[in-house]
Amino acid sequence: MNKIFKIDFSPSQVDGALLIIRVAVATLMLTHGIPKLQSLLAGGEIQFPGVMGLSPAFSLGLAVFAEFFCSILILLGLATRLAVIPPIITMLIAVFMIHLSDPFANQELGLLYLFLYLPLLILGSGRYSVDQMLRSVQRPVTTES
Repeated sequence: MNKIFKIDFSPSQVDGALLIIRVAVATLMLTHGIPKLQSLLAGGEIQFPGVMGLSPAFSLGLAVFAEFFCSILILLGLATRLAVIPPIITMLIAVFMIHLSDPFANQELGLLYLFLYLPLLILGSGRYSVDQMLRSVQRPVTTES
């Protein structure tokens, strides 16, 4: 019963939670990014809203970058804090520009993604990531003569 109310977590528990969040949010977002990438590569007429005066094709390209390429980086845990910034911006635009006048049900998914990205922005990728593997690589010691 004491474990249920525990408020001090070990670093390995936090790292495990970050891994779960990273893999889940990246995998789920890829289900949105892959169709957008296919649409962009298909070469047909782009059916995507232009945002802030940008063309629909450029807006779609930015969404593909955020939802597909950044999701791959997040999944791997590579440059995670930087990689979550484009999806955060994309979710803010989706919720507060594209779906602002829509019912809350249409805004909810974007908000859920947004709130999953925030811990990754604040805490980073955790121990189970490429970021950590790169940090662990020892640089060779050089001696000056």
